Amino acid sequence: MEGRKETFPKLTKAIQPKDKVIWIHCASLGEFEQGRPIIEKLKTQYPLHKLILTFFSPSGYEVRKNYNEVDVVCYLPLDSNKKVKQFLDIVHPELAIFVKYEFWPNFLRVLKCRNIKTILVSGIFRKDQAFFKWYGGWMRKSLTAFTHFFVQDESSAQLLRKINFENVTVSGDTRFDRVFEITQQNNELRFISEFKNNQYTLVAGSTWKEDEELLVNYINKHASENEKFIIAPHNINSKDIEALKNTISKKVVLFSEKEGENLKEYQVFIIDTVGILTKIYSYASVAYVGGGYTKSGIHNVLEPATFGVPVVIGPNYYKFNEAIDLVKNEACFVVDNSQKLSVLLNEFFQEKQKREQAGSNAYNYVVSKKGATSKILNFIK
Repeated sequence: MEGRKETFPKLTKAIQPKDKVIWIHCASLGEFEQGRPIIEKLKTQYPLHKLILTFFSPSGYEVRKNYNEVDVVCYLPLDSNKKVKQFLDIVHPELAIFVKYEFWPNFLRVLKCRNIKTILVSGIFRKDQAFFKWYGGWMRKSLTAFTHFFVQDESSAQLLRKINFENVTVSGDTRFDRVFEITQQNNELRFISEFKNNQYTLVAGSTWKEDEELLVNYINKHASENEKFIIAPHNINSKDIEALKNTISKKVVLFSEKEGENLKEYQVFIIDTVGILTKIYSYASVAYVGGGYTKSGIHNVLEPATFGVPVVIGPNYYKFNEAIDLVKNEACFVVDNSQKLSVLLNEFFQEKQKREQAGSNAYNYVVSKKGATSKILNFIK
């Protein structure tokens, strides 16, 4: 509510009545990562347009409020008649882009009334949504605002066609373009190179306490002295980091205490900072992605997969199409207890060929799914 107070002053200051504007809306940070390849291409291809990025969630806005590829980053106003009209009067977009989901009825109704072209990108629809129920007529009506739907999968397209929407393209997920672009940038981290010292290294990213208990059991009881471990916890609260460090019997160094240390002498490196995990994955022999023992499920498996790294996860991954696909392609491996994790990690350490084949499967999967961004940009053009 506090953040929304800044929305209209920000917009009024940045946008003039004669400006050409493209508006992109993302619910949160995950949707931003899906929209990002499109935003950055729009910035290049339409330099005379102003780009407005809105978020619903603080977890998206707070992380990306200083994103410099757009002209304004702000919160989406409340979906009330008055606020919607005020927002669209100021922004007067030539094009509105919604990423993945978030269907605000008043915004969509006024966009349609004003004949503003509106597209959905990386959309996913499920049969349990109101659009597809007998009582969902008013929500179905909202969808008529969209000029075109770009959806991730055929099942989403079929659901839309069943309710008489034919303006649908199965374009895939723009996140694949985003993660592949990451491999083309400079991912070097000198301190990680020094720690790794050309040895086999497991990178565990976005780990929760349940993940860490399993990993620490393996490190303490089963790991060879020739295996190295990098752990980047989801929660970097100093008390929890210290507790994690104290459970590990091998030689441990923290990111925050690395200066002046001979890093290659350590076996475990705990990353008590944010923003560098993606680059660290480029050094992995094998990746463990956390969250699979939580209610919300696993974190981003595409980031390690794009580097051609085999991925290990916990059992809660069924909400994530890319994880399901990677498991089917024998690029991602599911463990639901300490013993299974220990057996699998030992196999990966011992069997280079198994590791390389799984990594190759992961990389090939990401490459095969690229291209959604160019389909969408061709449509916009």
